[in-house]
Amino acid sequence: MAGEVTQQLARFAATLGYDQIPNSAREHTKNLLLDAVACALAGDRGEETHQVAAFASALAQSKEASVIGADCLSLAGATLLNGYLITAVTMCDVHRPTLTHITPEVVPPALAIAERDGLSGRDLLVALAAGCETATRVGLGWDFPEARKRGWHGPGIIGPFGAAAAVGRLLGFDDETMARAYGLAGSQAAGTFAAWGTPTVKFHQIRGALSGLMAALLAQQKFVATREFLTAKDGGLYNTYSNGGKPEAAVAGLGKRWELEQIALRLWPSASTIQGFVTAMFDLIGKHRVSFEQVKKLRVFMNKTGVDMHGMFPQYKGKFEALLSTHYCAAVILHDRALTLAQFEPARYNDPKLARFAAEQVETKIDPSLTGIQSVVEAELADGKTVSSRCEHSKGSPENPLSRAEIEEKFRTYGKGVLPAARIEEAIAAINGLENLKSVRGLMDILRTGKEQRALKTA
Repeated sequence: MAGEVTQQLARFAATLGYDQIPNSAREHTKNLLLDAVACALAGDRGEETHQVAAFASALAQSKEASVIGADCLSLAGATLLNGYLITAVTMCDVHRPTLTHITPEVVPPALAIAERDGLSGRDLLVALAAGCETATRVGLGWDFPEARKRGWHGPGIIGPFGAAAAVGRLLGFDDETMARAYGLAGSQAAGTFAAWGTPTVKFHQIRGALSGLMAALLAQQKFVATREFLTAKDGGLYNTYSNGGKPEAAVAGLGKRWELEQIALRLWPSASTIQGFVTAMFDLIGKHRVSFEQVKKLRVFMNKTGVDMHGMFPQYKGKFEALLSTHYCAAVILHDRALTLAQFEPARYNDPKLARFAAEQVETKIDPSLTGIQSVVEAELADGKTVSSRCEHSKGSPENPLSRAEIEEKFRTYGKGVLPAARIEEAIAAINGLENLKSVRGLMDILRTGKEQRALKTA
């Protein structure tokens, strides 16, 4: 594709068709949707969810869009609340090259528009693929390590582009309208790591979703915006939010190599950066049969980023800090042999025995030789022996992926108590056969509570 990078990415999203998406990318797109909905069904357990629900319902009084596991809100309200539900309990996807969660920004506005307009599951699948691919590729061109030095946080920066791409594809944008939607999306890019350790990092994600929705809806009205936002010399994303970026990386192999397939999933709640450590912990207790009582000292080795971000909570306060805390996760995995949301309830993380072990017997150490999510855990036992385990690729990463069956089980685990068992199975079947779904309204009826559902129709 010739032309400026913003326009190349716009042309890609505007013209993408189902048959252009290879089967592996289609199936991973379904994985991403299935996982996002599973996370959303768990989202009412987030400490701040009720606050975001009140905020979302205050935006407008209309009720045209479904909320997963709840009733209906306005288009904007449902986009915000569904986005928060996906990320609320720190269990959704991550694109590790940019440390960015993608589905909280891309999935909610796509679901809202597809439901509103009665579009098909195939339409939704193509839009989600366009949105996820756009967001990840904008991120590759951004040169995230350089952007990170400036303090930028990915979801609110590159997320709006993915959301705009997904909505624009559903609305049938031509490439010029799509490029202007990107200009409007980029004009709302925001969010820094000053928010780290607080729920505001999740707000960056839902603001990214709403920014992309607004960008696309305004572009639909032919509102004039720059069509070269990414590379504009004065104020363009790559020049202002980075060091000029690597624009060529954003479009290298576009349409041939699918970056969305590099989006990792999480089997366990807890921060994406420590999924490697969690994988190593389960390997340690599985291979060496180490018990909580046997361990005198547990040392966790990660790179500097991992220790800086997650070694700062030896004494944690509340659910969110517990989800981010290497110290607590080590203690509770050793003791419970499990890491589900049950381990992040107040009765569990406030257990004095676990809190004391986390603060006094877990150490985090920087190992400069470790990169990405690579982690080593080393347990010094009461009898003087030392056992260890190393993780190269965390469970759920592209190199060590979750199976569809594992994602389905995650869906069942967190859907239980929110939806009837029969509806859980209907939803799983609908997403697995997304290209055969006549109308996304049928899927949202299954996922919504509080109203009689319409019949689900498939081909």
